[in-house]
Amino acid sequence: MFSLRGKPLNSYGMSKKIVYENEEFNLLQAALNIEESLSDLRYNNIVIATDADVDGMHIRLLLITFFLQFFPELIKEGHLYILETPLFRVRNKKETIYCYSEEERVNAMNKLNGKPEITRFKGLGEISPDEFQFFIGEDIRLAPVMLDTATSIENLLQFYMGKNTPDRQKFIINNLKVELDIVEE
Repeated sequence: MFSLRGKPLNSYGMSKKIVYENEEFNLLQAALNIEESLSDLRYNNIVIATDADVDGMHIRLLLITFFLQFFPELIKEGHLYILETPLFRVRNKKETIYCYSEEERVNAMNKLNGKPEITRFKGLGEISPDEFQFFIGEDIRLAPVMLDTATSIENLLQFYMGKNTPDRQKFIINNLKVELDIVEE
């Protein structure tokens, strides 16, 4: 496990030399042993685990930007994943169910009947180390970070990480899905 301190640097448009002056990214590439060649990669699966909030999403984006910019083969060859963490714990005295969406929470409440205890996780720090075994083991939910072979990495990074704030904002507003939209689909 490699823990980053704080939000990573936005590496878009920077040289590797400048990015490696950032201790976190320098240590990350050294821990993965990917500087010289992807064939030296220490771990087959690299899993990004962040809080399921706006800050966590931003951290994911910054890490993916780093990998896309300097080590795109890591993504192209299927080594990068996002850990999906539960948003809720629904439990009674007999059973505990971890839920990753509002719909799963409602289903768990119906299954457990009565008045189950519901905990809304705001971040990874609220989940006790003893509980990680229940969703990190065989029930782990990993979302692969994938890249369409026809996608230009430079265009992708320019759009999402560049200085085109109005265009990006318009795209987000036009493609924003609220929870009600998702449930109705």
